Amino acid sequence: MDAGDLKIFQAVAREGSISKAALALNYVQSNVTTRIKQLEDQLQVPLFHRSNRGMSLTPAGENLLGYADKILHLLYEAEQATQNGSPPAGMIRLGAIETAASSFLTPILAKYRLDYPEVQQSLITGGTHELNQKVIQHELHGALIYGPVDHPELSYIRVYDEELVLIAELGTHEMHDLLRRPMLFFEVGCTHRDQAEAFLKDQGVHTLNVTEYGTLHTIMNGVSAGLGVSLLPRSSVSKAEHRGEVTVLSLPDPYRRLEVGFVYSRSEHLSGALDALVQMMMKKESEQQ
Repeated sequence: MDAGDLKIFQAVAREGSISKAALALNYVQSNVTTRIKQLEDQLQVPLFHRSNRGMSLTPAGENLLGYADKILHLLYEAEQATQNGSPPAGMIRLGAIETAASSFLTPILAKYRLDYPEVQQSLITGGTHELNQKVIQHELHGALIYGPVDHPELSYIRVYDEELVLIAELGTHEMHDLLRRPMLFFEVGCTHRDQAEAFLKDQGVHTLNVTEYGTLHTIMNGVSAGLGVSLLPRSSVSKAEHRGEVTVLSLPDPYRRLEVGFVYSRSEHLSGALDALVQMMMKKESEQQ
C-alpha cells in the first residue's frame, strides 16, 4: 500500500464511483479500477459495495478511509512545511457561506490570484455546519463561516462583522406584519435560525414559518415576488435594494450583529498559501473599518 493507492481509494470513496473519481484525479478509468482491485487483493477484504447506483464503503472501507484521510493529510503537511519561507504555492481548497463568497471573498481571491499565481484555488459554498465538517475531515483547508465557533478540532479567527437585516418585497411595510409571513432561509437549521427565533419571540411571534430556498438568488427572487421575507446580511442585499427590488429594514441592536470568521483544522499546518490568504482577508476588513 502506498500514498498513490490511498489517494485513489479516497477519491472513489468521496465520489461514489470509479468514473467520477477518475475524472477528479485526471486518471484513466481502467487504471483506477485496477488499483482499487489490487488494494482489495492486498488487504484481502472488499472495501466497496458495488451496485448500479455506484460504490459505497464496506465497514472495512470506512475504517481504511479514516486512516487514509490522516495519512494523506500528514503527507500534505510535510510538503507544505518544506515551503515555509518560499513564495506561496500549491493548492488551497476553500469553502464559504454563500453571502460571504459573493460579497467579500470573490474580490479577495481575484487579487490573491494576481499576487500568488503559483497557488491553485478551489472554492465551494455551503452552510456553516457542512463547511465545518469538511474542514474537520480535511476536505477543505479552511472556510469562511458564521461564528463564533468553539470546537476542539477547529481554530477560529474573526474576520468581519455583518449587519443582519430583514428584507421584504418593495413597498412600505410594518415590521410587525412582516414577521408573520413565511421566512425564506437557505436551509432549515441554518445559522440565522436561532437569531430569527429569538428576534421573533421578542416581537411577540412564537411560531416560525420557515420555507427552504437553495440559493441567495432564489431567496431574493422569492422575497421580491412576495413569497415571504428573509433575514440576510446587508452586504448581500444592498445591490437589490439600490435596484429597487426589495425593501430593507434594520433590526433592533441586540439582533443585528452577525459575525463572520475563518476556520481551519487545529491539526492543520497553516501553510504560506493559507496564511497569505488570511492576512489578505484581515487587511481588507481593517481597510473597510
